[in-house]
Amino acid sequence: MERFPEKLRLKLEKRKEESVLRGLPVSTSGIDFSSNDYLGFSRLHDLSEEVTKILKKYNAKKNGATGSRLLTGNHELYTVVENRLAQIHEAEAALIFNSGYDANVGVFSSIAQKGDVVLYDEYIHASIRDGIQLSYAESYKFKHNDLIDLEKKIKRTKSKVGFKGTLYVVTESIFSMDGDHPDLKKIVALCEENKSYLIIDEAHAVGVFGINGVGMIQEYGLHNAVFARIMTFGKGLGCHGAVVIGSQYLKQYLVNFARSFIYTTGLPPHSLAVILASYNKLSQSNLEQRILQTRIKLFKKQIEANKLTKIFVESNSAIHCCIIPGNERVTTVAQQLQDKGYTVKSIKSPTVPVTKERLRFCLHNYNSEKEIKEVLYLLATFVKS
Repeated sequence: MERFPEKLRLKLEKRKEESVLRGLPVSTSGIDFSSNDYLGFSRLHDLSEEVTKILKKYNAKKNGATGSRLLTGNHELYTVVENRLAQIHEAEAALIFNSGYDANVGVFSSIAQKGDVVLYDEYIHASIRDGIQLSYAESYKFKHNDLIDLEKKIKRTKSKVGFKGTLYVVTESIFSMDGDHPDLKKIVALCEENKSYLIIDEAHAVGVFGINGVGMIQEYGLHNAVFARIMTFGKGLGCHGAVVIGSQYLKQYLVNFARSFIYTTGLPPHSLAVILASYNKLSQSNLEQRILQTRIKLFKKQIEANKLTKIFVESNSAIHCCIIPGNERVTTVAQQLQDKGYTVKSIKSPTVPVTKERLRFCLHNYNSEKEIKEVLYLLATFVKS
């Protein structure tokens, strides 16, 4: 027997031939325009000190959770942090998952039942797609941020003879590959009008939007109209884990039926302490958030100044994408920027559709005015050469 199946080897070879073979990157020390640490929390020394204080306060000395939360892993910090997050996000309950991927897979695989229909934005995150595929529900995509297309599909689903299921609508408040967002007020109104349950992934909005970084849904005062909000901590908060925000019934249901929650070891106390310390910092001061917003505005102005508007996706978030079609071309431009000391990553097909390959700029409050001006000046030089 061969040590590796031939058909799997051929799949790898095909990716090599198409220049789309993924590999783990070597850590670099360049100027960061690629990480999701928008507020710079992962590098804050005072936040680390706060974590130590929290661990001492709750006498959390274990290095691990020691088991599933349904067995031995539901240590005291879980209750403290979940109650705090429910309070901050103005909801009945909060349930922490080990990661955003675990949360999305757990929510969508367990909630959508046979006979139900899930309508999802075509640019939705891969973890949501995976969760939907694991469910017994039918699912259909609607055009990106196109509420006319969504309404048509809602009406079509509701008018099906014999349809008695539940209709779920899924989108993101900020999309990870474009940095844009839907008209949340209109999508909430559409779902309420058609008695559909709305689920929002707020991964890239937490820490960036809303008072003290509570997210875009609360910023618009729509939180009571949303069935579930999924927030991950690996972006704006620079740490790890995720939370599902909603009703007490939703929390109870997920504890009983979300397999990615039930069949895994819980987060260690240290991870929970970091989440709590990060939220405490957001609640105490919005300085980092204000600085980030000034960086975003400067970046947008420099896009215009360097005449790059036509190749950038419109965004008011910390994510800005420059479309450079072709895997080889976008890789070349990314490498040119990296050679100048700027860590900018290329996003290639099949991660994004063919012809939609891009450079993905992630902005942070620690990116200086000089760095922002120079990286876009260099980009303009490289794309025009």
